Amino acid sequence: MLLKLVPDNTNIDFLRLKYLATALSVALVVGSILLVALRGLNFGIDFAGGIMMEVGFSQSVTPDLDDMREDLNRLGLGDVSLQEFGSKQQIAVRLAQQPGGEAGQQKAVVAVQDTLRKTYGDDVSFRRVETVGGKVSGDLIQQAGLAIGLAMLGIAIYIWFRFEWQFGVGALLSLVHDVALTMGFFALTQMEFSLSSVAAVLTIVGYSLNDTIVVYDRIRENLRKYRKMDIEPLLNLSVNETLARTIMTSVTMALSLVALLIWGGEVIRGFTAAMLLGVLIGTYSSIYIAAPMLVWMRVGPATFIGKDDESKAEKVAS
Repeated sequence: MLLKLVPDNTNIDFLRLKYLATALSVALVVGSILLVALRGLNFGIDFAGGIMMEVGFSQSVTPDLDDMREDLNRLGLGDVSLQEFGSKQQIAVRLAQQPGGEAGQQKAVVAVQDTLRKTYGDDVSFRRVETVGGKVSGDLIQQAGLAIGLAMLGIAIYIWFRFEWQFGVGALLSLVHDVALTMGFFALTQMEFSLSSVAAVLTIVGYSLNDTIVVYDRIRENLRKYRKMDIEPLLNLSVNETLARTIMTSVTMALSLVALLIWGGEVIRGFTAAMLLGVLIGTYSSIYIAAPMLVWMRVGPATFIGKDDESKAEKVAS
């Protein structure tokens, strides 16, 4: 016997909540924009510039962060940020960008390593060292923003040509909603925003688009098939017909991401958390943003079929 998460005769009135869902989405998007503007993002080394070192200690040693910070502050390298990185034996050391270009950065790295080796001896190891200059980090911010913007614009144009302009606008607003909420999540939690986070945002855009296109394709098919059905019942019918596929895809993705979030380690935690949120909001937006937008833009049977084809269409009320 096959497992069915959604019965065949499911008939949920999603559009009944379109006003509430729209108001909630607008509030969340505005709140996310304000969070990013007022609180800002916790840029990682890729975007902020400076030095990031992943320092490991043997199991017999539990470093005291206050003592370590005090030792490193004596080096005169500016503000030093220390954070446990997955366990008490793994510490992320972040330093501000150093004067003197690449030579100054390397000099600071050597100074930190010498100081920690002097204190902890063979119990300390340096697993990863990253240095990024200010010009490079600034270029990365611009390129990341450009990549996300062009991806969303290209997707809207693609859907415009595949369907109609109303569908392109609906898909673009759905993607803006998803990206805004994801950025708001990073601003709220202050999780590190790095190049892997940009990859997560672009992946969310692709996932949300895939779900939206499935719903839009069924809507277009039903618009051609049910010429006399009102638009809201037709949208409900289309969403319900694709609901099983949507839930199965979302649940499968969520299970994988939860496992990665728990056991995947600190390095990919930001990426995984953003992806898990993206799966949830992408599913929501394809139902409550992309579909209701067609109501606001007065999409109907004539959107795809001209009057000359009316005699060929099946005229079914509901």
